[in-house]
Amino acid sequence: MKLIRTGDAVGQILCHDITQIIPGVTKDAVFRKGHIVREEDIPVLLSVGKDHLYVWENDETMLHENDAANILREICQGDNMYATEPKEGKIELVAGCDGLFVVDLEHLRAVNALGEMVIATRPSGFVVKKGDRLCGMRVIPLVIEKEKMERARAAAGRRPLLCLAPMRALRYGVVTTGNEVLYGRIADQFTPVLREKLGEFGCELAAHEVVGDDGEAITAAIRRMLSSGCEMVLCTGGMSVDPDDRTPLAIKNTGASILGYGAPVLPGAMFLVAYTEDGRPVCGLPGCVMYARRTIFDLALPRLLAGVPVTAEWLAGLGNGGLCLDCPECHFPNCGFGKGG
Repeated sequence: MKLIRTGDAVGQILCHDITQIIPGVTKDAVFRKGHIVREEDIPVLLSVGKDHLYVWENDETMLHENDAANILREICQGDNMYATEPKEGKIELVAGCDGLFVVDLEHLRAVNALGEMVIATRPSGFVVKKGDRLCGMRVIPLVIEKEKMERARAAAGRRPLLCLAPMRALRYGVVTTGNEVLYGRIADQFTPVLREKLGEFGCELAAHEVVGDDGEAITAAIRRMLSSGCEMVLCTGGMSVDPDDRTPLAIKNTGASILGYGAPVLPGAMFLVAYTEDGRPVCGLPGCVMYARRTIFDLALPRLLAGVPVTAEWLAGLGNGGLCLDCPECHFPNCGFGKGG
């Protein structure tokens, strides 16, 4: 770029957008990057406070802000999202479908730590709707070294920083534990809660058995549901360390691999997740899911439906932000619960 007086700019090519702000009316580019300045443009440019302009001088070592923002877009953009046109050096990514939005936080930090460039996203791990904004990105200066943008590519790794995974409406089974339910001492209040939560995502309750506190019976019920084609099995209760709580061992005895037992989330610490050899989740749900408005299950369920693995590493990272404040008026997911890291 070179800096010249606006009065001398006729015939020159603008290398950045010129913004006009009229309070309460508009904030938009009155001239776009690449515009060739005409004589009649001079009064307009002066009226928006541009006594001097940057015009383009070709330099093979530098990139314009729009071109650099497009590199950041390439670094970020995964499937099921689309980009806006560059505007004042900024590009946004927008959800092309409903789904679970996941951010590669480690590599996002690595890119932002380079300086002179920014990528700002909505929180990772939450459900978005088609048309929702996912992130915005830009470089700070009007031009930036090509070499620095290559460093950004290297810092980002080989995969896009952003993932939008569509969620599937699964056929699921519920194994209700507890002799108090089996023998009719109390009503099953857990299954209706699960019906409601999973119904929001269009999931179908395909099987339901009440088996009490018999570990072998719990194992057998899980196996029957998996054999019948259930895509996910949820076991309710029996998840603590009391002698009659048999669910964790019963899940293990199905042959499913336990990825995590215990999560740094309150309510929901006694959560267990396992996967069968073919990738179907089998979960042990603590009793709090039955009565608390938001728990670990609300954080894990979108991942289970989107096929994004619930891992021990992910569970461990929930500690920062894992305390639900049980606000008198719940605003989840528009709150801090589950947004740590």
